[in-house]
Parts: sequence; C-alpha cells; structure tokens
Amino acid sequence: MSVIAAFPSPRDRQAVTAFDRLELQRILDLYGRMVAAGHWRDYAMSFGRDVASFAAFRRAAERPEIRIEKRPQLRVKQGAFALVSEHGAVLKRGHELASVLAPLERRLMRLVED
Repeated sequence: MSVIAAFPSPRDRQAVTAFDRLELQRILDLYGRMVAAGHWRDYAMSFGRDVASFAAFRRAAERPEIRIEKRPQLRVKQGAFALVSEHGAVLKRGHELASVLAPLERRLMRLVED
C-alpha cells in the first residue's frame, strides 16, 4: 500500500532566526580582516529557531574563540546582539551590531599596530 503525505503549508513551517544581509556583510568583513591579520582561520554559522550564531575559530579543532549571537526575543530588553567569549561569558550585548563588534575592532587595531 502506498502512503500519501500531505504537502507542508507555509504556516506549518517553523520560523528560523538569521542574520540579514547587512549584518552578515559586516560580520564577514570583520572576519576577513581578522584572517588577513592571521588571527582567525575558520568560522561556522548556525541558524536555529531562537538564535542565529556566527562562531570564529583560531583552529578548526578548538572551541570557537568568539561567537556573535542574534536573539530577536531580547531586542527590547538587552538588545538582540551579543558577543560571547570562548568560555561562554557574554562580553558585550547591545541593540546595534556595530557597538557589539567594537571590542573586536579595537583588537584588530592592536594586531595591526604591533
């Protein structure tokens, strides 16, 4: 006997949190400059129902050195964006991506000056 499965409708799909084009462009621009400085070598992106995450690695076999997370549920309270350290501590949280990425931008400036 054959089984007929119903075609899923758009309302049955679960929403996925993702970075928009400008956010992703800004993150990948920073990633490219950190790679050029020799600091990062690999990255991973994860898109879930509640959180979108960009992780940057010094080496592929390690834990990510830094994670940039977007949680839309927190946009009113603490801000949708967070910068999370290798050990899971939130280093910076904010409403705008540029302010959250500022500590990494400063680190890049120090890497270039050395």
